[in-house]
Amino acid sequence: MQYRREIDGLRALAVVPVILFHAGFRAFSGGFVGVDVFFVISGYLITSLILAEVARGNFSLTSFYERRARRILPALFLVMAACIPAAWVYLLPSDMKSFSESLAAVSVFASNVLFYNESGYFAADAELKPLLHTWSLAVEEQFYVLFPLLLLAAWRLGRRWTVALLALVGLLSLGLAQWGASVNPEATFLLLPTRVWELLMGALIAFYCDARQSPAGGVGANPRISEVAGFVGVAMIPLAVFAFDRETPFPGVYALLPTIGTALVILFAHPRSGVGKLLGSRTFVGLGLISYSAYLWHQPLFAFARQRSLAEPGRALLLGLAFLAIVLAGLSWRYVERPFRDRTRFSRTQVAWYGVLCSLAFVALAFLGYRTNGFEDRHSSGERAILAYTTYAFRDLYRVETCLLEPDQAYTDFSTRCAPVRVTGGTMIWGDSHAAALSYGLRQRLPEAAQFTASGCPPLLDDDIGDRPHCRKINEFVMDEIRQLQPRNLVLHANWRRYRKYDETMRLAQTIDHVRRVSPSTRITVVGVVPQWNPGLPVYMVKKGIPLAAEQFIDNGYVRNGRLLDKVLREVAERSGATYFSAIDALCAGERCRATAGSGATLTLTMWDAAHLTEGGSILLATELAKTLQQD
Repeated sequence: MQYRREIDGLRALAVVPVILFHAGFRAFSGGFVGVDVFFVISGYLITSLILAEVARGNFSLTSFYERRARRILPALFLVMAACIPAAWVYLLPSDMKSFSESLAAVSVFASNVLFYNESGYFAADAELKPLLHTWSLAVEEQFYVLFPLLLLAAWRLGRRWTVALLALVGLLSLGLAQWGASVNPEATFLLLPTRVWELLMGALIAFYCDARQSPAGGVGANPRISEVAGFVGVAMIPLAVFAFDRETPFPGVYALLPTIGTALVILFAHPRSGVGKLLGSRTFVGLGLISYSAYLWHQPLFAFARQRSLAEPGRALLLGLAFLAIVLAGLSWRYVERPFRDRTRFSRTQVAWYGVLCSLAFVALAFLGYRTNGFEDRHSSGERAILAYTTYAFRDLYRVETCLLEPDQAYTDFSTRCAPVRVTGGTMIWGDSHAAALSYGLRQRLPEAAQFTASGCPPLLDDDIGDRPHCRKINEFVMDEIRQLQPRNLVLHANWRRYRKYDETMRLAQTIDHVRRVSPSTRITVVGVVPQWNPGLPVYMVKKGIPLAAEQFIDNGYVRNGRLLDKVLREVAERSGATYFSAIDALCAGERCRATAGSGATLTLTMWDAAHLTEGGSILLATELAKTLQQD
């Protein structure tokens, strides 16, 4: 197959946006489309090689898989090995256990399945996973295993039927991706069935170029058409990079923008065209040659920097790490990738043994990490006692599935025990999981308190929450309960930060007014946000070296923002005739917040994650709240 410099340049155009996207630069909010560019290129190159070998009569599955192993495994295993000591130093047991699982999954090219089952590509904690980016390698390898077999089987039908079959599979995959982008976006983004159309787009381009005998681009078109088409194609990729973001349904029809752009470049760019000269320049080709290693190195560097810091690393540091990824990529390309591709230096047998032994070593280490709960003995007994809160048993405490509804539950799933005393004059708490956390302590102080809470549903009427389809009906049901029970006290509490884009202040005022109409004698108390700990109170304490001690107050960098939100919510509540209770004022002094509650045998952390109360924390906050509720 004839070498095309512009294809390597196209790789550079793909890898840079991916790196800057993972670095967190907002301008590159759609940088993840670089992976789609890689998929089209891979499908094109792999199919072109197969077609050339079939034409010569020397195609071999063994040789095909050997080339893939030489191309992918050496640099990948180097980066995985480099991650292990960093993981030992920076990862806490739960993260180390997850990292161990990813070592095994990457070794068998199933990391896309693992990350789908864990959380997804755009989850809040995704950028903390050092091997998150290997999902795309898993997709490609799964394709490489299946595609040659499909091609050989279909080839007996003839070339036209083979192309028709590939086109049909591609269209079905695109249709599935479009449907899945709204129904199950995590699976759609990460799994092969909804990605295979992008690889097949490249494969179909290879068939077309082979039929036109145009392996060097241009496809025999008018030179002016080639110039225009090439520049349009190369412009479509950055357009997607800058226009798309995490909220874009992907990879459905929106993914056609970068993939068709890539197709146009492959089809129409050639060494003499303007795009061909641009992408074939030394800078673009140089970056393209090391793009695979750059892709491998960048995510671990960013992830460990974020794991090491309790706050998002500064832009200067992330930009420096992006540059370091390029430097490391150059070294690994020169001293690892190129030597392993040289058959005179490493034989097929040596490459096979290298792949098998490294895979077995990673799987064995992964098994050990999983069995030892992330090598938790690395930490002292005191640290382990604090970290135990990261797996806190909150379900019974919060009354999950009965009085704290899960996202897939409707209001009909509320238990009768959520309102134990169906007479007027009691107390009711209404809100999301934060309200459920507070409800435990409130029930200890006011046993007759009713609890109507739903995960991710703020106590706001006429509100549709994107990923919580039942919120509107749940809140209408709660309002009907208020109308029937006429509670003496109604407590509205939520993680108000989460709902800022839903204009929660206007909705809050409207909700309070509605309560006043259906239950005029009810006293309404709005409870503000609790202190937030990033990435969670137990992790914060261990990374800061703070011991578990009675009445422990520690610095909290988010108190200032919490008080600003307090001010806004207080004005809305009091203007509407409600009482405002500041959870931050109850739990914090200045910018230092209460980290522990109780003493001796009852000593506990106040929160088990970023902002959900433990049993002790709930009682502590509810005790202060009850004083307000019981005032005449």
